[in-house]
Amino acid sequence: MSKQEILAEVDFGQRIAEEEGDNLASYFVETDNWRRVFGGDIDVIYGPKGSGKSALYSLLVARAGQLLDRQVVLVPGENPRGTPAFRDLMTDPPVSEREFVNLWKLYFLSLLVAAFDEYGIEGDEATRLRGILAKDGLVKGKRTLQALVHVVFDYVKGWARPKELEGNVKLDPHTQLPIGFGGKIVFSEPSANARAQGVEPIDALLAEANEVLRKYSNYSVWILLDRLDVAFTENSDLEKNALRALFRVCLDIFGFGNIKIKIFLRTDIWNRITNEGFREASHITRHVTIAWNRASLLNLIVKRALHNAALVKNFDVKYTDVIESAIAQDHFFYRLFPTQVDGGPNKPTTLDWMLSRTRDGSQNNAPRELIHFLNSLRSQQMRRLELGEAEPEGEALFARSVFKEALPEVSEVRLTQTLYAEYPELRGAMEKLRGGRTSQKTDTLAKVWNMSQGHAYELANNLADIGFFEKRGARDDPEYWVPFLYRDALDMVQGTAE
Repeated sequence: MSKQEILAEVDFGQRIAEEEGDNLASYFVETDNWRRVFGGDIDVIYGPKGSGKSALYSLLVARAGQLLDRQVVLVPGENPRGTPAFRDLMTDPPVSEREFVNLWKLYFLSLLVAAFDEYGIEGDEATRLRGILAKDGLVKGKRTLQALVHVVFDYVKGWARPKELEGNVKLDPHTQLPIGFGGKIVFSEPSANARAQGVEPIDALLAEANEVLRKYSNYSVWILLDRLDVAFTENSDLEKNALRALFRVCLDIFGFGNIKIKIFLRTDIWNRITNEGFREASHITRHVTIAWNRASLLNLIVKRALHNAALVKNFDVKYTDVIESAIAQDHFFYRLFPTQVDGGPNKPTTLDWMLSRTRDGSQNNAPRELIHFLNSLRSQQMRRLELGEAEPEGEALFARSVFKEALPEVSEVRLTQTLYAEYPELRGAMEKLRGGRTSQKTDTLAKVWNMSQGHAYELANNLADIGFFEKRGARDDPEYWVPFLYRDALDMVQGTAE
C-alpha cells in the first residue's frame, strides 16, 4: 500500500469519550487508577477537562456485566449524553445548600428503589420503601432522569417552602409539619406524634435501603454522576451550592456499605467550590486525580494506532508484542513518525514536541488535545499527498514539515470551545493579547489591558489558574508565559514584551 492509501484508512479515534462507542475499550489505557476505580476503592475521580474522566465513566458502564457478576449494580444519576438531568434547575434553583442536600438525598432514594425493581431485589423493607415513595408520587417508573429531578425538587420545595403552597402557614398540632405539606417523607427528625402518623425521615429511609441491599441480596449500588460541569455551568453560585451539598450527602452515606456515590469531577471546579473553605473536604479520602505522563501518553498513541488494521498489516507487527514492552512502543512510534520535527542536537524528539505543543499553562497534557492533534496531522498529510507532493522519507507516514500545519486547528478549538466557552468573562483579556508577545510581565499586561498593575496582577493570576498562562520566575516579579497550545489561535509572536 502507498502511504496515501494507508492514511486513508487510519483513524486515531474521537477526542470525546462519549463519541467513541465500542472502540473505547479496545484502546483504553488501563492504568492503576482505573483498576482502583473498577475495584471499588475510589469514589471521587478528579481530572482536568479532557483528561479522561468520561472515558472511565464510559468504560465502567461498558463493563456493567462484569460488575454485576460481582453483585455491583450501576445506576446512572446523570445523563451521559444530551440534556443534563439537572439543567431545569437553572430556572428555579434551590435557594440554599440545605435545600440541595434534601434534593440529593431524595433523588438517590428514588434511584435506589428503581434499582430494586429493575434487578428484582425483594424483601419486606423493599416493599415498604416502594409504598412510601408511591404515596408521594416519587417512584421513578418510566420517568426520565430529568423528569425525576423535577418531581423530587417539587416535593423538596413543598417541604422547605410551605408559603408557596399556602399563604398563611399553619402547623399541624400533632405532627408540627406545615398543613400545606401533605408528604410523609421529611428532612429533619420528626416528633413522636409525627412518626406515629407515618412520617418518615429521609436518613432513616436511606439506611433502610442499604439494609435491603445487605440483608436480602448483598448487592451494592453505585450511583454514577458525570457531566456535573455541564449541568450547572451557567450559574457559579448554583454550581457551588449543588456540589458542596453533594459532597456532604456523600459523607452522610459513606457509612452505608452497600450504597456508593461515584463522582467524576473536573479539578478546576473542585478548586472553585473549596476556595472559600470547605471543612468536609478533608474527610473525602477515597479519591484519585487523573494525571498523564510521557509513558502513558505514548501508550495511548500506540494503542490507538494499533487499532488500525492497515497500520498493523503494513508495519507487520502484532498488538501484544508492541504493547507489552515500553521499548517496543517507542520503536513502533518512531516507525510511524519522524525522529524530530525540528532537526538539531538540542531540539526535542517528536513525541516531546507533540506533548509540549498540546500542554496548557498548568503543565497538564490532556488526551483530548493530543488525539485532536493526531487526527489533524493525518488530515494535513493526506491533503499534501492528494496534491501530489512526495511521500515522507523512510517508513514514516508523516513529513516533519506537516506537524506545524496541524497545530492551528487544535489551538483554535481549545481556545474557543474550552476557555472562551467556559470563562466568557476572561475572553476580552485574552483577545487583547492577540498578535502580541508570548512572554509578559505585570507592567506590560497593565498597558495592554489599560489598568493598574495591581488589577493586572490579579487578572493575570486568574488566567494562570485556568491554564492560559504558565506562571514563571520570582514570586514577587512573575513572568506570564503563553503556552504553545494557545499561540496559533491568537497569532502570538515568540518573545518577551517590552
